[in-house]
Amino acid sequence: MHDDESTQLYTRYQELQRYVSWSDDDARRVRELSPLAKPHLRGLVEDFYEEIERHPEAAKVITGGQAQIERLKGTLIRWLEELLAGNYDDAYVARRWRVGLRHVEIGLNQVYTNMALSRLRLGLIRTLSEIWVDRPEELVIALRSLHKLLDLDLAIIEDAYQSEYLRRQQQIERMAAIGQVAGGIAHELRNPLNVIKTSVYYLLNARNATAEKTAEHLNRIHKQVGLADGVITALSNFARLPQPSMEPFDLRAMLQETLESCGLPASIEVTIDLDSGRNHPLGDPAQLRIVFSNLIRNACDAMPGGGRLTITATDGEETISVVVEDNGTGIAPEHITRIMEPLFTTKARGIGLGLAITRAIVEKHRGQITVSSRPLAGTTFSVRLPATRV
Repeated sequence: MHDDESTQLYTRYQELQRYVSWSDDDARRVRELSPLAKPHLRGLVEDFYEEIERHPEAAKVITGGQAQIERLKGTLIRWLEELLAGNYDDAYVARRWRVGLRHVEIGLNQVYTNMALSRLRLGLIRTLSEIWVDRPEELVIALRSLHKLLDLDLAIIEDAYQSEYLRRQQQIERMAAIGQVAGGIAHELRNPLNVIKTSVYYLLNARNATAEKTAEHLNRIHKQVGLADGVITALSNFARLPQPSMEPFDLRAMLQETLESCGLPASIEVTIDLDSGRNHPLGDPAQLRIVFSNLIRNACDAMPGGGRLTITATDGEETISVVVEDNGTGIAPEHITRIMEPLFTTKARGIGLGLAITRAIVEKHRGQITVSSRPLAGTTFSVRLPATRV
């Protein structure tokens, strides 16, 4: 553990101490329990490991036989001695943190850590109650301090367990995503490469190829290179989206430019209604053009025989909502929750990054995108963006 990580961890531990009102008096009271409890720690540990043997899910992580159990008993005794020593510095906290990490490494479910600490807690309370000779009310106060300390130990161990477990799960998910992306890239690039390969073979081996045939195959190669480049560009854009510059911009002008760049067919009827325009959205017009270009093109794809495209904008208090609606084929109910996932597509061509990029851009703008659809009746995308008064 690096020094800065150790410092952050200890700062977090001190925050937890404040949360349970831990004080120097608590540390003193626990320290005063140490000489009473210490002669009985071996018995508590023996009981602890006897109980583990009765629970296969907990016992299965012990793979080194009796020799390992004896080492673990010694470790647990030292852990209890440290618990009662009264010195709860950054080194103490780091050792507790490593307990949580170790449990992830050996595959021990955290629930058994919770139950194990509960058994040790009950054993300490029972032992101290049996040997206590002073006033009972003083024992109650001392045990209250011990409870705080055990709760703090459990909190830091569980925090370490959850942090490490989450890190490993994210690593597994990243590897799965890489595999999914790799499969998508392979699928999308294999088709144009196969076309290129056949055309190159023809150009290398055809006898007396006409100028027209040669031009046809060269054009095929040129087209397929463009398709492959489009796949790579989409992936690159998705992976390297920069943080947007959040500045007020003219929504109407941005939408008009986007519509012009899409080159909509004459069979698509377009209606734009931008409310009163009291708000200006905040964001990066260049990135948001990608958002609305994707939504507009998807709407057109859903209306191959023509239809109606409606774009409306409505002011909120500190937001503006832009709705893109079509009356096309709609989205099947089983697909509606997945259409903005990377690499998910229902189209014959495409790698399913358009809407994933769209959502990523909107979220980077601290906005939100939602979709609703009815098969054969049309689809509505709603984009809500932060805005400022004009």
